[in-house]
Amino acid sequence: MYKNLAAALAAACFMSPVFPQAAAPAKPPLKIGFVYVAPITEAGWVRQHEEGRKAVEAALGGKVKTSYVENVAEGADAERVIRDLAQQGHQLIFTPSFGYMEPTLKVAKDFPDVKFESITGYKTAANVAVANARYYEGRYLAGIAAGRLASNAGYVAGFAIPEVIQGINAFTLGMRSVNPAAEVKVVWLGAWFDPPREREAAMTLFNQGVELIAFHTGSTAVMAAAQERGKLAIAYHSDMRKVAPDAQVLAVTHQWGDYYTRRAQAVLDGSWKSAALWGGVKQGMVRVDSFGPKVPKKVADEVLARQKDIAAGRLHPFRTHSALRDNGGREVLAAGQTLSDAQILGMNFLVHGVQGKLAQ
Repeated sequence: MYKNLAAALAAACFMSPVFPQAAAPAKPPLKIGFVYVAPITEAGWVRQHEEGRKAVEAALGGKVKTSYVENVAEGADAERVIRDLAQQGHQLIFTPSFGYMEPTLKVAKDFPDVKFESITGYKTAANVAVANARYYEGRYLAGIAAGRLASNAGYVAGFAIPEVIQGINAFTLGMRSVNPAAEVKVVWLGAWFDPPREREAAMTLFNQGVELIAFHTGSTAVMAAAQERGKLAIAYHSDMRKVAPDAQVLAVTHQWGDYYTRRAQAVLDGSWKSAALWGGVKQGMVRVDSFGPKVPKKVADEVLARQKDIAAGRLHPFRTHSALRDNGGREVLAAGQTLSDAQILGMNFLVHGVQGKLAQ
């Protein structure tokens, strides 16, 4: 009996049951937060960033979990919202508005393990990267189309920061490159998103005889005003033909999906580093497209050809053939020269051909 028991025990030592190996716990998704300066609408600045957020989800699937807070005012409200997102465990936070820069930096100091992306900002930190687009490239191209279709233009502008000034100047230079006598009249709004006042400014410009209008604000109100008045308009941020099917000349669109996805992937694989990117047509961050029905094919073809020239480095909106002067007559760049990136980033003058002064 004992002999058989011993044999059985010995056999059991070699026939131990095999337990399935425990699966490694699933890695939780990367929580990504987005803060929007205005409500999400069908088109405009916020819409393009919302499309970027959706692109991240489509590309990375279950690896990420995104959320957003919309209509957040710049300043104290922005700091509160950004801080809340960090406290809720978001590991990557995108803050796409110029006035979010300082609140982002302030919160980042208190959350060194969280990565922040200040879009349109210019100050970095160890855990804060900045990115912006060369919007002025698209503005120059839009100006070429405008110059072929009109002798003058209006421009509804938000704030007199370099990014906006660059756009006004590039648009004017593009317009005057094909129509040297063209004039551009500017109205400063003092707001990024205020549809009633955007509309009022557009109507004021039309009442002053403006034939075509461009804008740097966040809604579609200017486009709707142009459609109502039977005028022409340049869409900004998004294609706005749904609002202005007859008025739209073209759209200067911003493409954020690729950048947002690459930065999220960098956090996932541990390669994220603070950096400063200023991309344009060449990088696919700015594009002119969505031509309207009143644009002759030869004009559209000309604009698209110049877009290829910018992408290839053959054309620069701020490279001069003759001396570049401001609208007070002062020479700011000698003939045959090109403004440096530093000069463009600090732009604080309006070029000859612009009617108006910088808002204080």
